[in-house]
Amino acid sequence: MNFNRSIPRRPGAKSPGRALTCAFTLAEVLAALVFMAIVIPVAVEGMRVASLAGEVSQRKATAARIADRVLNELIVTGQYQSGSQRGVINEGSQQYSYLVRSQPWNEDALLQVTVDVTYSAQGKQYDLLLSTLVDNNIQ
Repeated sequence: MNFNRSIPRRPGAKSPGRALTCAFTLAEVLAALVFMAIVIPVAVEGMRVASLAGEVSQRKATAARIADRVLNELIVTGQYQSGSQRGVINEGSQQYSYLVRSQPWNEDALLQVTVDVTYSAQGKQYDLLLSTLVDNNIQ
């Protein structure tokens, strides 16, 4: 007893023996190329901007640490009263130049001591200012 039942197929259905093929039309390929021609440059520019922002923020954090160190050293040693001072500090392969200025504060007998640290990132110059008030009467 052999029961051979056939399953009815809908018209136009592929037979199980034929391989499925997937093809794109020329218009679809051209549309994909145009899309990639627009998206890839935008993505590359976004990565360049993100790289610059990361480098600048890393160097800015280092410049803030340098400014804090210079400011603390000047206050502890009392050298903040000697007017303007300049210097260069090397951190790794980068140079950070600083300028220290002291000017009278308009209230009480205080001095405003400011450290201006200049650094470069990807060919551009940036600077960071750090200020504090010091009692001028303390010797």
